[in-house]
Amino acid sequence: MVQKAMTVALLLAVATSAACGSDDAAGSGGAAGTATGGQAGVSGSGGTGGGGAGAGGSAGTGGAAGSGGSAGSPSTCGTVTTFADGKTPSKELHVDAAASSGGDGSAQSPFQTLSAALGQTSPGTSVVIHPGTYAGGTFISDLAGTESAPIWIGGVAGQPLPVIDGGTEGLHLSKVRYLVVHDLEVRNATGNGINCDDGGETSNPDATRFVVFDGLDIHDIGTGGNEDCLKLSGLDDYFVLNGHFARCGGSGSGSGIDHVGCHDGVIFHSSFEQNSGNAVQAKGGSENILLWRNHVKDGGERAFNMGGSTGPQFFRPPLSTTGDNYEAKNIRAEANVIEGSVAAIAFVGCVDCAAINNTIVDPEHWVLRILQETTSSGAATFLEAQNGVFANNLVYFDSSALATFANVGPNTQGGSFTFMNNLWYAHDAPGSSAPTGLPATESGAVVGQDPGLTADFHISAASPAAGAGTPQSGAHGDFDGSCWRSPPAIGALEAP
Repeated sequence: MVQKAMTVALLLAVATSAACGSDDAAGSGGAAGTATGGQAGVSGSGGTGGGGAGAGGSAGTGGAAGSGGSAGSPSTCGTVTTFADGKTPSKELHVDAAASSGGDGSAQSPFQTLSAALGQTSPGTSVVIHPGTYAGGTFISDLAGTESAPIWIGGVAGQPLPVIDGGTEGLHLSKVRYLVVHDLEVRNATGNGINCDDGGETSNPDATRFVVFDGLDIHDIGTGGNEDCLKLSGLDDYFVLNGHFARCGGSGSGSGIDHVGCHDGVIFHSSFEQNSGNAVQAKGGSENILLWRNHVKDGGERAFNMGGSTGPQFFRPPLSTTGDNYEAKNIRAEANVIEGSVAAIAFVGCVDCAAINNTIVDPEHWVLRILQETTSSGAATFLEAQNGVFANNLVYFDSSALATFANVGPNTQGGSFTFMNNLWYAHDAPGSSAPTGLPATESGAVVGQDPGLTADFHISAASPAAGAGTPQSGAHGDFDGSCWRSPPAIGALEAP
């Protein structure tokens, strides 16, 4: 049963939480909007619009949405609700790359470009982009739906995804609200695939808010440097659902999803592969972000980088000179499968962050890292990485590949971290399974017992991981969307 929508901040106000981020200076500052819902595998945002995915209006169209409203939330075990659920568009504008110029946006005479449609968009509009290839580089600013009448931009349910190809950025969204972007393929941009930001209004949490990204396939982005599939700066109340993010950036930089100063978000049921820097990173003051039911394969240097290193001018909110600052806070990675990556989990200047019930397979150098890359200087005081939780994780590894289990750097409070009920199994040498070098004593660990993982990472009822976890406050559900038993299994998947 779908729960009543609530704010993401309320959802994440739990005892165990986690943060993610990355270590490069934030690129083009700006904020990204908010969120969506829908069951895993269902095109929740685009599909709810009836015929086609909706679209956004031109700059200023519809005015700015009010600052209130609810973004949506995960349900107890496996689904996500958003502001767009149950809404249908009041009108459709059609876009078809094969159409003649001069169309009126009707199904019979579609616009030829997305830009042409945006000039006619208002709250409640769905911009339906038909299959075809469209030039990248569209800039969308000041586009606002309302809580009762969002704007949709995206492909047609059941048809091939429209392709946005090339450009410095495939799409750039700035100062948008109550917007659903769905069912699009974005490729070959030289900068970022999709960039969503707050237009540089770093002190305004309402600048870009209530945005859903659903069913996006963003891949092969950048020129081998610090380029991201999905770049989010200054977003509040947002969701990224059912996406695929692959081969963005290079040379150890670039992320599948890069957050800079984003708050109250959910990254849900998405896949990440062959990204150079990170699968997901959250930094620059990011807070209250849930990474849930995702699959990472070869996520780069740090698959989930909770925190990072951000230039002082890019923080949202701006740095305080009277209170403590942090790179990230309350970022929670739950029920994810992480294969490969140099390090699976990194706590980098993050406070009150958690990695819970993840299945970690064959990390290449470290299982986790605890680092501090942004230190106090001048008038800005930064909290050190502290109070993290690493619990109920199943770590299946090759002992010959690991330098250490945990890489703990200076200026951190590693002793404040909690380690509990993790399963550690070195499949090449079971006798070498016991973790060494953890900064705090672990309780309830299962060591050296083969969890019996299947090819798709499930466990049997007879697995030593079954029922060996410890209940975690605010737990949502396993990788398949099943509810956790009490006590829960260790790893991303509950036992049958």
